[in-house]
Amino acid sequence: MTRISFLSRLVDLIAPRACSVCGRRLSISEQIFCSKCNLHLPRTNYSQNPYENEMARLFWIQMPIERAAAMIFYQPHSQSGDFIYDLKYRNHPEIGETVGKMMAEEMTVDRFFEGVDLLIPVPLARKRQRQRGYNQSLEIAKGISEVTHIPIANDVVIRKSFTGSQTKKDRWARQENVEGAFELRNGQRINGKHVLIVDDIVTTGATILACGKELIKAGNIKVSVISIGFTKT
Repeated sequence: MTRISFLSRLVDLIAPRACSVCGRRLSISEQIFCSKCNLHLPRTNYSQNPYENEMARLFWIQMPIERAAAMIFYQPHSQSGDFIYDLKYRNHPEIGETVGKMMAEEMTVDRFFEGVDLLIPVPLARKRQRQRGYNQSLEIAKGISEVTHIPIANDVVIRKSFTGSQTKKDRWARQENVEGAFELRNGQRINGKHVLIVDDIVTTGATILACGKELIKAGNIKVSVISIGFTKT
C-alpha cells in the first residue's frame, strides 16, 4: 500500500487539485481523474488485441506494423477527452507523464510492451516546442518508461519544420501536411530494434506514418504504436 506523505497532504490542502474531466476535487490518492471519471473513460481495450484492431488497420499496407493501441476513444470537444487538450494547449505537461504511467500499468497486463526495445516520442519542430515549452509525446513516453523501464530514444528522428496544426484537416490534407516533415538521425541506434512510437492522438495515422517510414530507413526494425487517444474517422 502506497504511503501518502504529510507534505503531500499539506500541499493538497493548500492547493487542491481538480479532476480533469468533471472538475470535482480530487482525493489525496487520485491523480488527474476522479475514480468515477476514470472508471467511465471510453477505453478502447485495443491492447488486448494489438495486432488487429481499427487503429492497427490504419497502417496496414502503407507500413509494416507489429502492434497498435490507444487508451481511449477520443472525440474533440468531449468532456472525457478535454484532458488531452489541457496537455497540449493549456501548459499541463504533468498530465502526459501521469497518463503515460496509467497506460503502461493497464497495458502491461496484456503484455503489450513485451519485446519493445525503445520508445520513440513523435518529435515537435523546434519552433512549436519553444511555443509550447515541452513535447507532450515525450511527457507521455516518460510515464511509460517509468513503469516499463524501456529507455526513450529522443534523438533518433527530428521534425524539420512545423507546417501548421493537423486539426480540422481531412485525411489527404493531413498526409500532405506531414510529408517529408521528419528526418532520421542516429539510425544505427535503432537498427535491429523493436521501437514503439508514442503520440498523444491518432486520427488518420498520417503523422505516425510519416515518422514511421523515416524510422524504417534505419533497416531491420520493428515498429509499434501507442497513443492516449484514437479518433474514429
